[in-house]
Amino acid sequence: MRILMLSWEYPPKSVGGLSNHVYNLSQELVADGNEVHVITCEEGIAPVEENDNGVIAHRVTPYKIDTEDFTKWVMQLNFSMIEESIRVIRKIGKVDIIHAHDWLAIYSAKALKWSFNIPMVCTIHATEEGRNNGIRTDMQRYISSSEWLLSYEAWKIISCSQYMKNQIKNNFKVEEDKIKVIPNGVNTKVFDFNFDWLSFRRRYALDDEKIVFFIGRHVFEKGVHLIIDAVPQIISAYGKAKFVIAGRGPMTDELKDKVKRMGYESKVLFAGYMDDDDRNKLYKVSDVAVFPSLYEPFGIVSLEAMAAGCPVVVSDTGGLSELVQHGENGMKMINGLTQSLKDNVLALLFDEKLAKYVKENAEKTVEEKYTWDKIAKATVKMYMEVKKEAEDTEWDVDNRKIFKVEMENKKVIKEKTV
Repeated sequence: MRILMLSWEYPPKSVGGLSNHVYNLSQELVADGNEVHVITCEEGIAPVEENDNGVIAHRVTPYKIDTEDFTKWVMQLNFSMIEESIRVIRKIGKVDIIHAHDWLAIYSAKALKWSFNIPMVCTIHATEEGRNNGIRTDMQRYISSSEWLLSYEAWKIISCSQYMKNQIKNNFKVEEDKIKVIPNGVNTKVFDFNFDWLSFRRRYALDDEKIVFFIGRHVFEKGVHLIIDAVPQIISAYGKAKFVIAGRGPMTDELKDKVKRMGYESKVLFAGYMDDDDRNKLYKVSDVAVFPSLYEPFGIVSLEAMAAGCPVVVSDTGGLSELVQHGENGMKMINGLTQSLKDNVLALLFDEKLAKYVKENAEKTVEEKYTWDKIAKATVKMYMEVKKEAEDTEWDVDNRKIFKVEMENKKVIKEKTV
């Protein structure tokens, strides 16, 4: 199949987990014999057009109109994405599927869909209402409305978890059969490497200390503040614990100040931005990885930790609840409760037998359900279903699609606006 992938993030541009998702999915789709063109935003000195191991990345420059309004900037980016997509389609010919990721690609996806009559699917990785636990501002309302438009225009919607499927269905009044649950994946091969384990570990902790690791954006929804709140209680019970907090965000300075006021600077190391190589090594040398998100559609970082062989403690919420079975392949804390975080971390620090058990089961879980080749195959299967439906569709002058459905050997025609 020939796929046009629309995403504002693609390596080296990486703001959240979207970049990693689009990269790995695209790479695996190409490895499976498909042709993938990714239309994305420029980043630094990255090539304007690049053959990235078979994935053709087209990087565009948003219109150079000064604005401090992020939504206006997104619109200007989409104008550029439309222009580049038209050039690509004219050059390569027929495209089978447009795949848009999140609301930031809705405008280009909608314009291209109707201009070329190409079926469009989307992945909604998170919702504005979920991220903010409600809609309170004009900006949030605008983004949520754009998410609704994306769900309305898409032929099929991919959600990464049953939790997200329910959220999309309820928030945007989407019919259940329009949403397909296909989880995120992880590339297990990247964790298969050798390195000087002891020397690397000594950069972060003493030899007799056990490392409790967090990596992610320092924002309220990721629950990083709960780890800081639990530090005194954990250290009081297990004095040889060392906390490594990687990543950055608007809460970073506040968290550092709190650690300083509590007097635990020697026990909490803020490692700052961490590249993939160091992150993967830290998963391997850490004794516990903690992801106490208050809102988490899926939880790719916890999946990476599990694949690397690091026991995890996660919040019993969202997609994390579906990834982890408590006491089997990880530990689940009560969402938002510092005391529960403390108890679960201490259980793994004190009980090495338990830690080994959940670690081994977690690695099996990843291999059985969450490798990218399995995710790509499920995605292609959905593409094929959509393509077949599109081929059985007639388009009238009002841009309505008419499904022809065969039922009990009779042709049944029904109209449905998209």
